[in-house]
Amino acid sequence: MCGRTACSLGADNLRRACAYRDRRGRRQQPEWIQAERYRPSYNKGPQSRGPVLLSRRHLQQDADSSERVLMDMRWGLVPSWFKKDDPSKMQFNTSNCRSDTMLKKSSYKVSCCCLCDEGKEGDEEWRGWRLLTMAGIFDCWEPPSGGEMLYTYTIITVDASKDVSFIHHRMPAILDGDEAIRKWLDFAEVPTQEAVKLIQPTENIVFHPVSTFVNSIHNNTPECLTPIELGAKKEVKDTPSSKMMLGWLKNSQEGSPQKKENDLPRWTSQFIHNPSPKKTSVDIMHQWLGKEGEPAVKKRKA
Repeated sequence: MCGRTACSLGADNLRRACAYRDRRGRRQQPEWIQAERYRPSYNKGPQSRGPVLLSRRHLQQDADSSERVLMDMRWGLVPSWFKKDDPSKMQFNTSNCRSDTMLKKSSYKVSCCCLCDEGKEGDEEWRGWRLLTMAGIFDCWEPPSGGEMLYTYTIITVDASKDVSFIHHRMPAILDGDEAIRKWLDFAEVPTQEAVKLIQPTENIVFHPVSTFVNSIHNNTPECLTPIELGAKKEVKDTPSSKMMLGWLKNSQEGSPQKKENDLPRWTSQFIHNPSPKKTSVDIMHQWLGKEGEPAVKKRKA
């Protein structure tokens, strides 16, 4: 369901936006693990890398589980038990996982928070956008033949709330507020069954439509997030070749015999009151030119 995210904050600002209070009540900022790998983006899709927040104890056994770290992980979970050398040979789509089956599958084990930008004000120390924190699960995979460890994650989905159900029947599991984030991440203090209760649909979000420009993962500009007006007509930009073709079609139509309006048969119907006008070749060409250049929208299975 969830196929695009965005996090345009730089590494330092993202760290500040993730500030929290540890078990002793001290204000802390999570430490970046390999911050040089993180790249801000307006358009992140599956297989790309994104920022993830997790408990330090996942990486250091004697650490305080309330301490948090930031890591840049690949989106699309590769479980630690996967035995092939190439993670791209995974036969299953693991960019999302369903909340109702995640505890039953061996693929999904440890919790994390997946981060993206949200247009709300932060607290008195952070004056930028508030982060949208989505519940996720991550794992660490080591190539059977040896090599660098690969950290990957998946975003948990739940039944859509009534406000967004017209878009899709599923939505990301959003952790709203630091207390929810604390319970989800602090696995040493909060039992799994209690943390899972946090995974519920939420209506505390604001959303807007964006253009199909975001469909291509190669597009990485603010235009990916710019609100659009649905139903707005797209202006057709004429090119030299299209002008030549339209001129040729118009001339060919003017030279062909046309029936006078009075010679056309007239039909009446109790069902059809406003018959649509017949499209000419020029109309069809305009319609085709209007679609030209738009990225193809691939149908995805729910």
